[in-house]
Amino acid sequence: MTTALQRTPLFDAHTALGGKIVPFAGWELPVQYAGVIQEHTAVRTKAGLFDVSHMGEIFVSGPEAELALDGLSCNAVSQLTDGKAHYSAILNEKGGVVDDIIIYRYSRERYLVCVNASNADKDYAWFTKHNRWKATFDNQSAQWGQIALQGPMAEKILLSFGGMEQAAALKYFHFAETEYQGFPIIVARTGYTGEDGFELFVPSSETRRVWDRLLQVGAPLGLVPAGLGARDSLRLEACYPLHGHELGDDVSALASGLGWVIKFDKGDFIGRSALFKEKEAGVRKALIGLYLDDAGITRQGDKVFFSGNEVGVVTSGTKTPTVQRALGLALVDTKAAPVGSQIEVEVRGRRLRASVVKKPFYKRS
Repeated sequence: MTTALQRTPLFDAHTALGGKIVPFAGWELPVQYAGVIQEHTAVRTKAGLFDVSHMGEIFVSGPEAELALDGLSCNAVSQLTDGKAHYSAILNEKGGVVDDIIIYRYSRERYLVCVNASNADKDYAWFTKHNRWKATFDNQSAQWGQIALQGPMAEKILLSFGGMEQAAALKYFHFAETEYQGFPIIVARTGYTGEDGFELFVPSSETRRVWDRLLQVGAPLGLVPAGLGARDSLRLEACYPLHGHELGDDVSALASGLGWVIKFDKGDFIGRSALFKEKEAGVRKALIGLYLDDAGITRQGDKVFFSGNEVGVVTSGTKTPTVQRALGLALVDTKAAPVGSQIEVEVRGRRLRASVVKKPFYKRS
């Protein structure tokens, strides 16, 4: 028996705008409206609006909420201050990535954890199973919609929305709670595109009202609705990992490139012992960026070769509009990982020449 796909509060808005709906992580979501290239370019040059209501929201509260999250995630929650957020991950005992997350701190006793779409129920079950602290985990995913406003014009558009002066002044990875027409909105200066922007958490029943208002005030500034296709090409140019591609339960967080958020000196956390042993022995795999030197486009699952030997696999790949190169991310043996290494990628039975390059492929000025 197949499970019915879920719909976000903005499903009717997408169909009204001509969005092409596809299944994604158990949801019906728009892959594009006018076209992936146009939407990608709009985000890089002006602004794009994304429905990310499929993401999950888990609130954590209690006298030991900080201790709980410090023990259940790899970054140092104790170093957060009120109104600040950080990128992190929850790991299994072997050091694999259960999910990558963002943790938002209201206070030492109250947090919001944003989790990935297909992982919301799994993450909530994982949190509650391993919770041994005086902390309560409350999965409120069904109660919230989420909208991402991304691009160099995002701040001006948010100011045009009205009543968002405090939110528009937020620093990167900070957040604030504001109010619009009597209901709360959590606004965070975060995103998944490599551009400046904001993510707005809105009560499900009010998400359409906020979406329509943003499109209305943003249209004169170049704002367009954008789908999953542009979201993926934008994050790939910026080398942001995607669970199920660069990240997974069976892939070490160190190999996946998350070493910068693994705080070994903060005390014990699930996965620490395995990762510490791996670090001491030397990490054997690495996540690389590559450009194809021969004509072609690489995709997830393509095999990677170095000196004639198979050394890894492509985790994500395409040709992106801003960089205008066929590129990809790949998990390979460390011997093939240095920038400048010449490798081969097997695309549809043909081995194409490729080069290991510095990440990210794109970084905004």
